[in-house]
Amino acid sequence: MLFGILAALLVLSAFFSGSETALMKLNRYRLQHLAKRKHSGAIKAQKLLQRPDRLLGLILLGNNFVNILASSLATIIAIRLLGQDESGIAIAAGLLTLVVLIFSEVAPKTLAAVKPELIAFPAAWIYTPLLKIFYPIVWIVNLFANLLLRLFGIQVHKKNTEALNIEELKSLVTESDSVIPERYQNMLLSILDMETATVEDIMTPRNEIVGIDMEAPVEEIVTVLENSPHTRLLVYRQTINKVVGILHLRNTLALLRNNNFDKNSLLKNLSKPYFVPESTPLQKQIHTFRDKKMHLALVVDEYGDIQGLVSLDDLLQEIVGGIIFEPSDVVAQQDGSYLVDGSVTIRELNRINHWNLPTEGPKTLNGLIIEFMETIPEPGTSIKLHGYPLEIVKTDKNAIKLVRFYPPKK
Repeated sequence: MLFGILAALLVLSAFFSGSETALMKLNRYRLQHLAKRKHSGAIKAQKLLQRPDRLLGLILLGNNFVNILASSLATIIAIRLLGQDESGIAIAAGLLTLVVLIFSEVAPKTLAAVKPELIAFPAAWIYTPLLKIFYPIVWIVNLFANLLLRLFGIQVHKKNTEALNIEELKSLVTESDSVIPERYQNMLLSILDMETATVEDIMTPRNEIVGIDMEAPVEEIVTVLENSPHTRLLVYRQTINKVVGILHLRNTLALLRNNNFDKNSLLKNLSKPYFVPESTPLQKQIHTFRDKKMHLALVVDEYGDIQGLVSLDDLLQEIVGGIIFEPSDVVAQQDGSYLVDGSVTIRELNRINHWNLPTEGPKTLNGLIIEFMETIPEPGTSIKLHGYPLEIVKTDKNAIKLVRFYPPKK
């Protein structure tokens, strides 16, 4: 009978040990999801975990009581079988320790760590009524334990939101490759990056802006209109800083068919330009485009000079570019290397290669290399840029045009 009671106590000890690990190992976000879907075990487990001090107090109360009682029974069994000899009691204590360690601690806790929901949800049904029955004892135990923790400045009842920050969310998305395809991972990472990126990171620099100079001859203006790859063009006088307005090519189709087309008719179809600081967050700019029903904005620095242009298409490209577009500035070669345009943005290069080049300073690869070397290097120059090897392939007088790199080995 004593052996039977001892075996039952060891099973109870295994239950307390395994359920403790299982309940603490539960994924809080999956638990919340299951609770919203009315999973009864998840609802009870979530309610118990709202006060982990009470739950742990109940589990440890039961586990310690069972283990101490098992130790006492093992001593009684040893005395009845081996007499009052101290060596017999020591042997019984050693054997009990080994059995408890294997069958009541390591094995159940390992199972609980691997399959927490398998143990936690049924255990929650048992602990819910037990907590009500033994609440006075648990309350007294928690009272002294919480007072002791308060001496060290720890507030047990302070709510812990466990909210993930941006970097933790990025890690979560990156590690979900078995569930989320890589192309969708890139899209989600791009959306998360928008919280920290600004329009300066994705704008078209002023030297690449296609526009119409109203001081140019009419024939030249017509040529620009007929060959423009864009639907909206910047209209200015002599310099981009002297902006006149924004022209939508749709409004010029009828004018181009009219033989009386002139500059005055063009000026009548301009819309008012919209300016944004270069430090404007991308998330805010998306809302601005939506609220104002606009598609294009001019990016200015602290002195009011135009530094570039950002469009709604640029913002959409930032989110879904990895899905529907191939990066035209990065071309794969047969030897495994990549030829990169010097004007590619650092953020795009980081996203393609999973690199970690700094984005706080220069926004393009050309700017980052020039800042790093403090000169415009000659073609054939090889450098290690913040730990990443690159080779300069082509330059001109004032910029780096083409760079070769080898992607890191996976």
